[in-house]
Amino acid sequence: MAAQAPLARIRAAHPLVHCISNIVTANDCANLALAVGASPMMAQAPEEMDQIAALAGAVVLNTGTPDEAKFAAACRAGAAANRCGTPVVLDPVGVGASAWRLEHIGALLKEVRPAIVRVNYGEAAALLGLEPAEHGVDSLAAPQNAAARAAALAQRLGAVVLLSGVEDLVTDGTVVLRVQGGNDRMRMVTGAGCMLSVLCGAFAAAQPDAPLAAAAGASLFWKLCAARAGQDAPGPGTLRARLMDCAAALTDEDLTAARGQIETIQ
Repeated sequence: MAAQAPLARIRAAHPLVHCISNIVTANDCANLALAVGASPMMAQAPEEMDQIAALAGAVVLNTGTPDEAKFAAACRAGAAANRCGTPVVLDPVGVGASAWRLEHIGALLKEVRPAIVRVNYGEAAALLGLEPAEHGVDSLAAPQNAAARAAALAQRLGAVVLLSGVEDLVTDGTVVLRVQGGNDRMRMVTGAGCMLSVLCGAFAAAQPDAPLAAAAGASLFWKLCAARAGQDAPGPGTLRARLMDCAAALTDEDLTAARGQIETIQ
């Protein structure tokens, strides 16, 4: 399923990953992209989106801390990437938190075709028109029927869905993969999901025609980072710093050795 040596590909090519991020997590997202071997660009102005997206190996659209200009930029960047055949990763942060946010993300999805959509359980529910169960940008819902929900969203959007949680689910609407591992203390690091979306962008840049493999590889990579970083981290500040160190140190051999953490459940 997975491309051979995705980390070697990223570290050899240093693909430009254009991230429309949010003010809470932009710095960590950029540093993680650098740690894994990609080259981040965090441009925001709608007026330059066409040119920058055309240069990128992947475009990551994060709708946290949104405003009208950011949605305009996301639409232009995503549409430009689509025209170039560049993978788009959508992270619809807190999509169910307000009617305004849900409306704008719905409008974005009419103009942009994402290759990968990274959501939590509540965000998946909101995009499917179900009770979103949001608390700010965090999901409070218990993951009942999570695999079915992820597959339904993938079928609706025509994209690979990565539904992240204690166990990540990755699906193209037909195949459903479960990725295990990680560390429970990741919930104490704000932006862990945003950073996973950037990893999806880096892995997709290395294998643009294999979004399912890219999303599963990014998920496994982040689970391994979390497990290793949490081994001796005394608190969330140390854990956050060690995540970057682990991202820089992990190898394709580590990913291959951990393939057993990915299970096909459908």
